[in-house]
Amino acid sequence: MYRDEDGRLRLVLIVRTDRGLHGGQLALPGGKVDADDETLMATALREAEEEIGLDPSKVQVLAELDSVRSGPTDYEVHPFLARVPPDARWQLNPDEVAEVLTPAVEELWNPEIRRELLFTSARWPEGLLVDGIPIGDHVLWGMTLRLLDDVVPRLLAGEWENELR
Repeated sequence: MYRDEDGRLRLVLIVRTDRGLHGGQLALPGGKVDADDETLMATALREAEEEIGLDPSKVQVLAELDSVRSGPTDYEVHPFLARVPPDARWQLNPDEVAEVLTPAVEELWNPEIRRELLFTSARWPEGLLVDGIPIGDHVLWGMTLRLLDDVVPRLLAGEWENELR
């Protein structure tokens, strides 16, 4: 996350390509542990660099968050909250990431926008009704939304305010 020029907190989300089990879905940068990863944080930093070109030396990890289990795929995800430079230049891995989105945190906590939405992708061309939040032409739902349900109120309450100035 980062603060934009107006001081608003923004999250960094990726739109996954249509490949794989989670194709077309919104996610935080990240992925599976490699044998060479010494820690889960090392995995997170390596994956962010591979997926969106984020230089690990420019990332300030603020917290390790509670793990979250994905639904049907049953992955256990170990998320980290980190500050990134507001002027980061995303270099998308075209095999994994279709787009980077940077929604403002406060917009994600507006109860008026959360509702049942139709998510479509190559895996679900007919659509899947999900509890979600619209972000542009995309739908934030599933495990990523559950993870943010915990983090966003904490961000808005100022839990990491000093670190995010």
